[in-house]
Parts: sequence; C-alpha cells; structure tokens
Amino acid sequence: MQTQMSNPVRTPASWRLRSRTLELGRRTLVMGIVNVTPDSFSDGGRFFAPELAIEHALRLLDEGADILDLGAESTRPGSRAGGTPGTPEAPAVSAEEEQKRLLPVLEGIVKARPDAVLSVDTYKAATARAALAAGAEVINDVSGLAWDEGLVAVCLEPGCGVVLTHTRGRPEEWASQPPLAPGAVLDEVRRGLAASVDRALHAGIAAEALVLDPGYGFGKRFEENYVLLAGQEELLVLGRPLLAGLSRKSFLGRTLAPLYQGKDAPADSREAASLAAMVAAILHGASIVRVHSARAAVEAAHIADAVLAACSKHRS
Repeated sequence: MQTQMSNPVRTPASWRLRSRTLELGRRTLVMGIVNVTPDSFSDGGRFFAPELAIEHALRLLDEGADILDLGAESTRPGSRAGGTPGTPEAPAVSAEEEQKRLLPVLEGIVKARPDAVLSVDTYKAATARAALAAGAEVINDVSGLAWDEGLVAVCLEPGCGVVLTHTRGRPEEWASQPPLAPGAVLDEVRRGLAASVDRALHAGIAAEALVLDPGYGFGKRFEENYVLLAGQEELLVLGRPLLAGLSRKSFLGRTLAPLYQGKDAPADSREAASLAAMVAAILHGASIVRVHSARAAVEAAHIADAVLAACSKHRS
C-alpha cells in the first residue's frame, strides 16, 4: 500500500508590505540576517561597523536572499531586551542607540540596492517609525506587539508588513522558566500567536500584512523546540503564512554535543544542523526562512520546495 506524505502543502498567500506585495507559498523566500550589534550570539559583532554590515547585506542579496532582516539589539537569552525605559529593568539598548546603529546601515543598503526588501527586527515604536521612514518594508517584532504599546500605531500608518513572533517571557527570564509539558508546547504557541493576531486586527492592521513566527528558542527549552518543529504545521490553522528562524540556534548546538566531546557545538559550527532544521520547517509549512548564510539556504530551500511540489502532485 502506498503511504502519502503527511507534510502540508502551503497555500499561496499575499503578504502586503509598505510599498509592494510579495507572493508567499509558491516557493520558499529566504530572509538574510544582518546583525548590527557587538554582542550577537551568532557572529560576535563581526558586522557592527556600518560599512561591514552593508557589505555583508549586499553579499547576502548576491547569494540569493529575497529579504534582509536588520537588527541592532541582541535578543539572546539573558539579555535585557523588552524592558521598560526609565526603570531598573530598562533595555540595555535604548531606542536612540538602536537607531544610531541601524539607520546608517539601512540607508546604505537602500542607496546601493533601492529595490531590496528590508525588514527591521525591533519591538520599539520609535525605531520602527524611523526605519520605515528610511525605507524599511517590514517590522519584525519578537514580542508579537506586546512590549511597546505604541508599535501598533506605527505599523498601521504606512501599512507595512508585520512579523508577529511568539515569545514566552523576556530573555532574562528564559533560563528560569518552568518547562512546558510536551503536549502543551503547540497549544502555548498557538494561543500566543492568536492573541498577537487579534491584537493586530483589532487595531486595524490588515490580515494580509501579517506573517507568523513560532519563535524557536524564544522562551522554549531545548526539547520544546523539537516538539514545536515536529508539529509546526498545526499553526497554519491561524490562517497566515509562517516564518521559521532556526539558524544557529543554541538547541541545535546542544543536540550536536555528542559530536563535540560533550560540549555544545559553537555557533559557527551549526550550519549543517541549521540547514537540516530549516528544511524540516519548510516541509512543515514555513513559507519564509530566516538564515545567517544565504547561498546554501537558497539551494536547500529549492530542494525542499521540489519535495512539496511532488507531494502536491501525489495528493492530486
């Protein structure tokens, strides 16, 4: 008896950005990461200088990245991202400092590649406003519109694309959070994303502007990420395309520990693992993947898309 694949076939959907619309679902789009921070877990500040960040961004585009995602504040575990300004728990990077790092890079990329689709990884309304005025098309909010009440209005004004990420707690809380029961992981993420979607729609943001990110590593313990990845397609019930960011995540390094004398594989040794996880995410419904290295990801996504196309033909 022939067994059909259980992987979902993505439903094509339009993603409305600030000045254009992207078609999602027919092929996987690759989002290249540009970290403009001195303390990124993945590249250790290699591209902190604006000229180096711009050069890296243009290289990602030349390697086939469809979108660039620029971030100027690290949200690594233990960071103070998401804190309240003016309090002892204020974020380590102020909106002013974030913009000082970010805007020269954003403006440099726009000047060199006016047609590039640029996303900005921020939860701060002030930074989002400045980035959109400088040419960004998408705001990628790791808090799912939960950490800065003013961000909703900023996204609504120009009608930009919005990525809503599921984050459980804040980065400084992640290490001390109690684990979730295996059966509760997907329910937790589904409920959290649904709440973010409701928040956006209630404020007047169009459904077509939204993409959803399960938030791998964002408040999920080691094994919880695998439970989430294995059942990721269940999140498609929320009605919007999925973005998966698995590149170089620490849980991948932990899984590789037996191959590294019992120690977690360092971030720069997780590329093959990142590609494996990325392909799994595509086969489980992701329309966009967020990566540090573009060329290999583009090729791997091309193969995963061919599998999904074959799956669709088999079902029909």
